[in-house]
Order: sequence, then C-alpha cells, then structure tokens
Amino acid sequence: MATEVSYFTKEGLDKLNEDLKNLKTKGRADIAHAIQEARDKGDLSENAEYDAAKDAQGHLEARIASLENVLAGARLIDESNVDTSKVMILSKVVLMNHLSKKEVTYTLVSETEASMKEGKISIKSPIGQGLLGKKIGDIIEISVPAGKMKLEVKKISR
Repeated sequence: MATEVSYFTKEGLDKLNEDLKNLKTKGRADIAHAIQEARDKGDLSENAEYDAAKDAQGHLEARIASLENVLAGARLIDESNVDTSKVMILSKVVLMNHLSKKEVTYTLVSETEASMKEGKISIKSPIGQGLLGKKIGDIIEISVPAGKMKLEVKKISR
C-alpha cells in the first residue's frame, strides 16, 4: 500500500506524534492489564471480558498502524511561505455565503487536523476542494449534502 503524503502544521504533527506515543505506551499497558484481569477470571472459552479486551487490543493496534502510516507520509509545512494570493493549504479564508449573506472564516488544513469547532476544514472536503486555487473575488458553487452553496472569497491570509 502506497503511503499518502499529507501536509501538517508543526502543531498538528506534534499532536499526531503525541497521540501515537500515548497509544503505544499507556494504551497498550491498559489493554494488557485488561487482558490479564480477564484471564485471571478463568475459562477463556466463555469469557466475554477476555473477548472484549482482545477486540479492544485489535482496534488499538489498527489505530497505531493507521497513525504510523499517516506519519510516514507526513510533511511539515513552512507557514512563513504560504502564498496569500490564492487559496491553498493553511490559508485562512473569509467567505461570503450568498444565500445567508453571512461571512464565515475557515482555515484549510489536512484531513487529520480538521475541526469545525476551530474553523479548520480539510482540503479534501467539498468546500476545501472547491476553494483550492481560488483568488479574492472568485465566486464558487459547491455541492454539499444540504444542497448547493454559493461562496465568494473575500479575504485570504495565513
């Protein structure tokens, strides 16, 4: 399986590394403890706690493998070199929604850093894809689950 390249801020990359370290240390220790406790309860063939702990171990190892795969393709973005003449990853974009007449601000980030509550949207989301390469004044129509959105790029910064 080819490793997909993903771009991260220093903050995002540090968080990913910290999550991986936590899963490998505390996560694995917690699962090992749960498996040992379940084993101590006797017959493993009818032990639901043992089965649940083994399932949790499988999920944990899958999550670790997934994070390792993301980190293998991770590239750090130099935020000082972000071009503000057009929308690209790490651009902070002010948009006018033509339907609601309200302005919204988004920062385009990698999929793993996306957080609507922080105003960070993935460059792979429908809105992120539609915005890439656009300039101030451009009007775009984007299909989203709720229908079509008409957005105008008002400001681009970093």
